[in-house]
Amino acid sequence: MRVLLAVIVIAALGWSGYWYIGQRGLQTAFSSWFEARRSEGWVAETSDLSVRGFPNRFDTGFADLILADPATGLAWEAPYFQLSALSYQPNHVIAVWPETQLIATPQEKFRVEARDMRASLRIAPDTRLAPRNVTLTAEFLQITPEDRPEEISTLTSLTLAAEQQETDRDYRLGLAAEGLTLAPPWRDLLDPDGSLPAQISNLTADLTVTFDKVWDRTAIEVARPQPTRIKVALVDGKWGQLHLQAAGEVDVTPDGMPEGEITLKARNWRDMIALAQASGALREGMAQTVENGLDLLARMNGNRETLDIPLTFRGGRILLGPIPIGPAPVLRLR
Repeated sequence: MRVLLAVIVIAALGWSGYWYIGQRGLQTAFSSWFEARRSEGWVAETSDLSVRGFPNRFDTGFADLILADPATGLAWEAPYFQLSALSYQPNHVIAVWPETQLIATPQEKFRVEARDMRASLRIAPDTRLAPRNVTLTAEFLQITPEDRPEEISTLTSLTLAAEQQETDRDYRLGLAAEGLTLAPPWRDLLDPDGSLPAQISNLTADLTVTFDKVWDRTAIEVARPQPTRIKVALVDGKWGQLHLQAAGEVDVTPDGMPEGEITLKARNWRDMIALAQASGALREGMAQTVENGLDLLARMNGNRETLDIPLTFRGGRILLGPIPIGPAPVLRLR
């Protein structure tokens, strides 16, 4: 009995020592990280940095957190933020966000309100801290421009997932969003007649993106990895009677221009033409020409109500079939 008691006491003392060393290590590492960012010109402040959770957890809490990168103009403010890990599995981290936070870009600031916004991260067990897989969920999300509080966009649920593939610069990304309600200016632009439901009922995406380097701690400290190739397995969106799907591949040039082809499958595509005309995206004189050309393509595919057509990115422009429709977006992460 004495031997058993001695073993229990020694094990408890050993575990307590392990937890204390881990707690001190985390406290020191985060304090050093904040100091290093400030030495680079960042705003990196927190009114309280604490590590709790003895004996089975490391719960790292930040109060009144402010991070701002002068090189990109991006900033984030939160009344609190928490990172939690089991003390016997420290490379599996749970991140918990507050109900209200502020995100600033060089253009404007956005207030983000969420319910139960959290992420699960499995991180490589080394000092680079590269995420192997990440899943972020929120039961409710509301985004409001700080200078235009009437322009509110909301989601009833959101799931984002990323998983590093065998080729470590490839990441499979997934998105599932439900109940998207657009801010009034966007709603008026896309549906000026109000003929569609208030919510975009469902939006899902499955794609694999190749970056020019691995996502690790340098993505925050130095520069964001940039996409070099995007393979779209499927994007699927439904808004009332409109149903749009997309699949294909594009390469991304060093200056961020996409080059390649995405195939679109559109059901009730004539309603989309009518919306584009009503919103001003298609001039009235062009709408009939576009509809006639797309009708011919649809009949060639055997179903006049479903359209399969390539969306081509070439030379900085976008073509819908043979029709130029505008400049291509620049795919660069700040």
